[in-house]
Amino acid sequence: MSVDRRYRTLAQIAVLCLLAALAALVVTVIFFHGLLMLVAVLSTVFLTAIGGWWFLARRGVLRWIGAGLAAAAPVVLIVVSTVAGFWLDGVVVALLGGAGVLCARAAVRGLDQPPEFVRPRHRRTARPRRPVLIMNPASGGGKVEKFGLVEKAEALGAQVILLDPEAGQDHQDVAEMAREAVSGGADLLGVAGGDGTQALVAAVAAERGLPFMVLSAGTRNHFAMDLGLDRGDPAAGLDALRDGVEVTVDLGTVAGRPFVNTASFGAYAEIVQDPQYRDSKAGTALDSLPDLLPADQVALTVDADGERLASPQVLLVSNNPYLESGTLGGGRRPRLDRGLLGVVAVRVDSAFSAAQMALLGAASGAVTVRDVRQVRVDAADAKIPVAVDGEALSLPTPVICTIRPGALRVRVPRRRPQSSPHRPMRTEWRTVLGLALGRFGTHLPAGGGQ
Repeated sequence: MSVDRRYRTLAQIAVLCLLAALAALVVTVIFFHGLLMLVAVLSTVFLTAIGGWWFLARRGVLRWIGAGLAAAAPVVLIVVSTVAGFWLDGVVVALLGGAGVLCARAAVRGLDQPPEFVRPRHRRTARPRRPVLIMNPASGGGKVEKFGLVEKAEALGAQVILLDPEAGQDHQDVAEMAREAVSGGADLLGVAGGDGTQALVAAVAAERGLPFMVLSAGTRNHFAMDLGLDRGDPAAGLDALRDGVEVTVDLGTVAGRPFVNTASFGAYAEIVQDPQYRDSKAGTALDSLPDLLPADQVALTVDADGERLASPQVLLVSNNPYLESGTLGGGRRPRLDRGLLGVVAVRVDSAFSAAQMALLGAASGAVTVRDVRQVRVDAADAKIPVAVDGEALSLPTPVICTIRPGALRVRVPRRRPQSSPHRPMRTEWRTVLGLALGRFGTHLPAGGGQ
């Protein structure tokens, strides 16, 4: 079987499985169990969403009633479907749908994608002669020591500046350390640490026109992931010193302060301000949310490229848009050079809108998604909390978020394992249908580089 034929067959199987799942659902609803199955499923989703909303937005007895409702609704669905005799129909529909999704993903991701999508546009440059890497030994639970980053970097000719884990980042001026390194002759600045530290050093690199390097030694390493670096092995990023290429990416700014990932406003930003957040994230969030989620507590005014957004409880502004998933924003950015900010604004007014969001995700009226060049956030207060790459700040209003296209030169290993993020399923299904019908061969529609 040829390569073209194999993936076309997978696409055809995917389409047939999904049509069969839809047909089985329609036949079950119309001829056997009437509307009972459909009502039961929709009621379960609705009641689970209501229970979840009460659990997050209420305190005391109502919170625990919500928790019980969210947990009990799926159990009741299983019992009802078993007693009514349509549990087997649900299993058949789920199996057919699952098989269709798996085949669709295999068909698209197995295609021989065009080079401009698989790899970001890059250029070869001379090896740095005096690279300086700033490392935070406390980041990521001690990854600097665990992976021997200091010794390995020094063996490649880099100077390493270690932050003092006892002093805390608030008492160490990382940006000033980077500037002093440049004054001392550094021709590359790098960071082994969290996204907040990366943003500070990246701003200095952009300011001085020097290449920047990332080692994925933080906790989540979103920026490193979207650069295609191996988050499981921070030491692999050091290959950029001996066999590296440069990619040019954008840099976000919030009130003039740089960010490589996100600036968050509203409920999340308020929660991050709590001193107990680092030690107990879930507990702090549950304790704070009832005061932050009610619609009458929302005081943000948001303008995105001239469009007024409904005052959100949560506002996320990202350095280039994240992929959409079936619910809310995805975890990857396919590109870091579009010159656009991604905006996700969430406003949930009631349990009903929470249920709507549970059913429709980003397509619900509770969520607004935009790609813009500037965001203005205002409030009645002189200062508002903002979480910038996970760091808690308080900034004077109005807060302006902008994008600096192509501001940052990033040196990455020429060979890196994760050079292509997954495409969103919305695009995949168009591709799968076209492939199944034989409209194109082994190449996807152009997706662009990073």
